[in-house]
Amino acid sequence: MIDEPVAAVIRVVLADDQPLQRQGYRMVLDSQADIAVLGEASDGAQALALARNELTDVVLMDIQMPRVNGLVAAEHLSRDSEVLALGPAPRVILLTAIEVTEEAVDEATDGVFAVLFKDTAPERLLATIRAAAATIPVADDGAL
Repeated sequence: MIDEPVAAVIRVVLADDQPLQRQGYRMVLDSQADIAVLGEASDGAQALALARNELTDVVLMDIQMPRVNGLVAAEHLSRDSEVLALGPAPRVILLTAIEVTEEAVDEATDGVFAVLFKDTAPERLLATIRAAAATIPVADDGAL
């Protein structure tokens, strides 16, 4: 199978129930010419709705959110017919402030590209987003 070429601009959806956290991610992403934030969501259901409306390359999503958490949303994003009708399923990067068991992540493996701690360096976050968009594995230096 041949990897698809990376889009000129990486289309990202942000999902976190904490507005300040979303703003911080947006500031980092908006500073990059090759990344565009399509929208923000406060839970997994809203992230899925955004991805159903516009082709999305990467969803940057908190694991712990109300209504629909990041693990459940990641699985839905990888299988949702409306999302897939727009193009390939978005690659999901899950963010967490707490330790997450490998078993929990394995349950949502279909839709998860990487899991990062929320205190990861901005450079690491950007490299992971770019790698997810290009579907290139990133060397493990602090990711789960």
